[in-house]
This record gives sequence, C-alpha cells and structure tokens, in this order.
Amino acid sequence: MTGRDETPSGPLDVPTLEVLAQRAATHSLVSTWKFRPDTISPRVLELQLDGTQYPSTVRDVRVDIRWFVGGDYTVHYFESREDEPWQCRWDRHPKPEAPREHYHPPPEASATVEPSSLEAEHHLGVCFAVLEWIEDRVRALHE
Repeated sequence: MTGRDETPSGPLDVPTLEVLAQRAATHSLVSTWKFRPDTISPRVLELQLDGTQYPSTVRDVRVDIRWFVGGDYTVHYFESREDEPWQCRWDRHPKPEAPREHYHPPPEASATVEPSSLEAEHHLGVCFAVLEWIEDRVRALHE
C-alpha cells in the first residue's frame, strides 16, 4: 500500500452531469436518462440504453456516470443478460498501485485494473468515447 488517497477529488459535479445527460441523450444508443435516487439529491446519472439494438440475450443495458468537481469520474457499463451480468468500468481517481485513469475489465468489473484506453480529458469526450466503445460492443455481439 502506498498510502495515497483513493477518494475522488471533490463532491459530485451536478452541473456537469446535467450537461452530460443532455448531450448523451442525442446519441442513438441512449433512450432515456435520469438521476438516481432523484434530481434533488443525485448520486449518479443513469443513461438507459436502447435494448432493441442488442441481441435478445441482453435484457437491459445502462451506463452509470459519476463526475466529480475535481475532474475524477466513474463510468460503469452494465448489461443484464439471460445467464449472468456483464459489466466493466472506467475510472479516474487516485488509486494505490494503479494508474490514475484505469479500467476494470469485463465480465465482472472486478478489482483487477488495466490502464484506461480513454484518451479524452473533457467530460463530453469521456462520455462519447465510452458510447463509441459501446457501439463497438453492440456490433461485436451481433457478429
């Protein structure tokens, strides 16, 4: 253990999450969005993805986004499947013995980390890079 702090760099950045919600809603994969638990005290932005674009083995798909005032984030992709869930996560926050920007690979988004493939710094760049990754995932599922 390095003793480095592993917490995000500030409180949840609600105005940035609102921008992400409005811009993500323009993407063809995003069907709806909402704040959970509610808009009064949001803890996460949930993007519900259009399940009709997925094979029938995928029942429900969503992306949960947390963006923090200091620029740290967590973007968590979930597929609810007939057999078992499939998920992965991109993070930017201090983490002992791992890069600040890292990726928790599928199918479990476990504690294993890899360097993140996201090259974007800006919140919209991160969001749309993940949505492009999801588009590739959908194509791969249909092959």
